[in-house]
Amino acid sequence: MTQHTPQLAEVHPRVLVIDDSEDVHRLLRVRLKNEELILDASLDGPAGLAAAKDNPPALILLDLDMPGMHGFEVLRRLKEDAKTQAIPVIVLSGNCSSEDKVAAFDLGAVDYVGKPFEFTELRVRVRSALRLQRLMQMLSQRAQIDGLTGLWNRAFFDQRWLEEYARCVRHGHALSVALFDIDHFKAVNDTFGHPAGDEVLQGVARILRQECRQTDLACRFGGEEFVLVLPDTDSEEAARLAERVRHAVEEAIWPRHPTHRVTISIGIAGASGSTKVSEAEWVEAADRNLYAAKRSGRNRVIATDVTLGITTLTRKSA
Repeated sequence: MTQHTPQLAEVHPRVLVIDDSEDVHRLLRVRLKNEELILDASLDGPAGLAAAKDNPPALILLDLDMPGMHGFEVLRRLKEDAKTQAIPVIVLSGNCSSEDKVAAFDLGAVDYVGKPFEFTELRVRVRSALRLQRLMQMLSQRAQIDGLTGLWNRAFFDQRWLEEYARCVRHGHALSVALFDIDHFKAVNDTFGHPAGDEVLQGVARILRQECRQTDLACRFGGEEFVLVLPDTDSEEAARLAERVRHAVEEAIWPRHPTHRVTISIGIAGASGSTKVSEAEWVEAADRNLYAAKRSGRNRVIATDVTLGITTLTRKSA
């Protein structure tokens, strides 16, 4: 998924079928071949759990009566794991007793389909579950998107920053965070009006999208501030990217005030590998550099390697 541009789920959703019968898998491939989905197969519970965690599907079709690990146990584990608990599960079973249906729904299943299948009914139930899942994803994503700029919002940054920080600490990967603040933004609003200010915010967001890599995460941090999370990027590499953004903003022409140039100040904190600096201290280091850039004249980039604890690079306009 392109991180800096919020997107909806893939056009052809993946459906994971967990069933010990190869015949069931063959039948489903034949009967669902005209549906716009991709079928993945697991022949037992442990394999299905591993597949769901490694590459979470849009929907799971789960058999109950399997050797080794019963479907109820698979369902329980799916709903207890944060990585898989939101995946809708349709239970497949030859036993359609009220007790089993109640147990399945209590454990979190969204539907229950009896065997042998009536495939017209199964197709409708699969479509319905996928449609509901897509709607839930849309609602969830909209809650994480800044309405004005289309970038991810502060809440999404807080979540993803913790994940990237943990990855850096665990694996020793490089990581940087960059905070951007539009210089004298209040003057733009006061002089040219709030529509002009909105135009600048949207324009800066557009430049961030253009300069970011697929793996970078761009968010509106709040007000006139933006933040980039840059995986596998040390402070010097982050400063080069930030300088491209700074230059692009400085050179931009704004239709509502074409003679008035806009600039940004940028503070960066990065590391080339694992560090003992906490996730909060890391962002605070970037924030200190941002305000140092503003105090020293604005329209510049200041970057620090948090492992060394020293400022390693300062860039400013000519």
